[in-house]
Amino acid sequence: MNKGKGIFIGVILVAGLIAIFSAAFIVKETEQVIITQLGKPVGDPVTEPGIHFKIPLIQEANFFDKRFLAWDGDPNQIPTKDKRFIWVDCYARWRIIDPLLFFQRVRDERGAQTRLDDILDGETRNAVANNNLVEIIRSTNREMEVSEELEELQESEIDLDIQLGREKLTRQIIDAAVPRLQVLGIELLDLRFKRINYVAEVQKKIYERMISERKRIAEKFRSEGQGEAAKIQGDRERDLKKIESEAYRQAQEIKGKADAEATAIYARAYDQNPESRDFYRFLKTMDSYKNTLSEKDWLLLSTKGDFFKFLQDRSGK
Repeated sequence: MNKGKGIFIGVILVAGLIAIFSAAFIVKETEQVIITQLGKPVGDPVTEPGIHFKIPLIQEANFFDKRFLAWDGDPNQIPTKDKRFIWVDCYARWRIIDPLLFFQRVRDERGAQTRLDDILDGETRNAVANNNLVEIIRSTNREMEVSEELEELQESEIDLDIQLGREKLTRQIIDAAVPRLQVLGIELLDLRFKRINYVAEVQKKIYERMISERKRIAEKFRSEGQGEAAKIQGDRERDLKKIESEAYRQAQEIKGKADAEATAIYARAYDQNPESRDFYRFLKTMDSYKNTLSEKDWLLLSTKGDFFKFLQDRSGK
């Protein structure tokens, strides 16, 4: 009898513990809770961290994040006002400010992401379609540094003035989306363009234009370089001829002065001694023989000429 009573008490205790544990729930600093009974919310949202209680088996705790949450949109192909087809990719930060309204309207974060896709993508599409491309790319009319080559381009977006710019355009999207999200219990904190790019067909045309423009600039530099090279080569040839001419003139002047000094020395030596004159005449004649005659040469000379007289036999034979 006592044993059966003990088992009964044990079962009661276990059931009580299970009831207590199923009734208690812990709310963290980063969480907020909506209590639902048979699928319908009851009471106020639980936002204070700590241990809280609910009716076990009947009520259910639905947890929602208090922190900033991320929304990452899908890239969309959107035409701008000036008929430029671009891919626009955005991201945003949001949070749940009214968990009860959030639960009633979107149920959970997955449902919120779906509604964010509809609202933010739609507002972004409207803003892009109602503005020119330059408004989405630039934020201010700050003067840009442009190279001399790009200044020659007749059509260039860098010369266009903006009225709004990316920052104000982003703010317009946020302002338009905020009222639509507030009724869902969502606060939109920020939205940014993550990436903006041309579609593939337009990219190809832009790249082809960039390539042709760079080729034109390269050809211009190449022709200017060839002209400058020809000028340098011409100047080099002119300077070289001038230097060679001046060197030849100086060499001839030095040679002439040397010959004149040698002649003067020879003349003085020639006039000093008659015997030395004969010896000098003899040496010069021998040099002439050496320089003009070879073993294969034949000469017809007069015996009365000065050139032949040293070849004669001095004995008279």
